[in-house]
Amino acid sequence: MTQVNVGKNEGIESALRRFRRQVSQSGIFADLKRLRHFETPLEKHKRKAIARRRQKRFRRQESNSAMG
Repeated sequence: MTQVNVGKNEGIESALRRFRRQVSQSGIFADLKRLRHFETPLEKHKRKAIARRRQKRFRRQESNSAMG
């Protein structure tokens, strides 16, 4: 569940921007798209390959920051 607390002097535009960023980072829209339409085996393979690359990049950044 994504939740955004709006500060006293914060505009609704900036809060909406933060909400959209949190939703995109959590992968809610990706899951929604994936479940809405049938996914061919080729599309499934591509999506999983992209996810593997993303995880590999994240792990590499994580290990570099832990060393330094």
